[in-house]
Amino acid sequence: MKKLPWWLRDLMYLAVFVAILLGITYGLDAVASVYPVMRYYNRILAMIGINITLAVSLNIINGHAGQFSLGHAGFMGVGAYMSAALTFYTFAPIVAKYPEGSMQAWIAQNGLFLVAILAGGLVAAIAGYLVGLPSLRLRGDYLAIVTLGFGEIIRVIILNVDKVGAARGFSGIPTWANFFWVYFFCVMTILISIRLVASSVGRAFLAIREDEIAANAMGVDTTRFKVKAFVIGSFLAGVAGALFAHYPPAYLNPTAFTFLRSFDLVVMVVLGGLGSISGSIVAAVVLTYLQEGLRAFSEYRMVVYSLVLIILMRTRPQGLLGRRELWDFLPKRKDTTAPERDSGPAVD
Repeated sequence: MKKLPWWLRDLMYLAVFVAILLGITYGLDAVASVYPVMRYYNRILAMIGINITLAVSLNIINGHAGQFSLGHAGFMGVGAYMSAALTFYTFAPIVAKYPEGSMQAWIAQNGLFLVAILAGGLVAAIAGYLVGLPSLRLRGDYLAIVTLGFGEIIRVIILNVDKVGAARGFSGIPTWANFFWVYFFCVMTILISIRLVASSVGRAFLAIREDEIAANAMGVDTTRFKVKAFVIGSFLAGVAGALFAHYPPAYLNPTAFTFLRSFDLVVMVVLGGLGSISGSIVAAVVLTYLQEGLRAFSEYRMVVYSLVLIILMRTRPQGLLGRRELWDFLPKRKDTTAPERDSGPAVD
């Protein structure tokens, strides 16, 4: 039987994936309409997906390229505010022209929302390029300080821009994000990261991580590839910020993008294992659940959260998975096509 072309095969996989996501999304909405408490659990699911996107994108910078960025919340904030301003001032009035609940309004809303998400990611990528180009000749603690300063600059700028709410926050943003959009881009981020590591660019990232001087001596343009890592990671962080901005209650405040948010993301990457994609996913799920599950113990929540992190890092300093992936633990399939070698006559 003739194999399908790769593009047709991937298109079929995409159609099945989109159909499954749409089914889950409408199912969750139907349950939430009957049991309003499910809206809270739906939000937790959405935050898990957004945090996975952020952790995996930061892992490209910190884990694969071996850099130390503390400004990921800044890139997230750029994407969030850019996309929110675009939908609030430009796209929402366009959608409002169509009858509410009509097919035209649905198509316009989702099409324009996709544009807003990509625009938020693009502006965040430009910010990543601008901060990466002059600073990535630095390394280690010095790079961390520069990226930390960038995140604070972004927050201070937002605090002084009245058009996006300044210190009082940005409200009235359209609530266009849902389970479908969050997990569509979550899975796309994971696939991009997996394909990236297997590519020549990813191999250059790994070479820089292992030994930057040796990689430079072998002809790898280390500065260019480090900037690429920053641009890709910041683009995906901007996408996550756009989803965060439009998910109910769709309210943005500059305090959501402080260095503490960047620190949380670094903890997810380090806890999962620097360089492990599936490790970042597991850590994002565990830590997001911990933060929400411990709200019942509000007085001791951060104490318990910190103790869990200390115990995990004492027992697994390399992270939950180290540099391995979950699929590395699966049994390898034996290759039955290779001919068996004749070991020769038996010897008594």
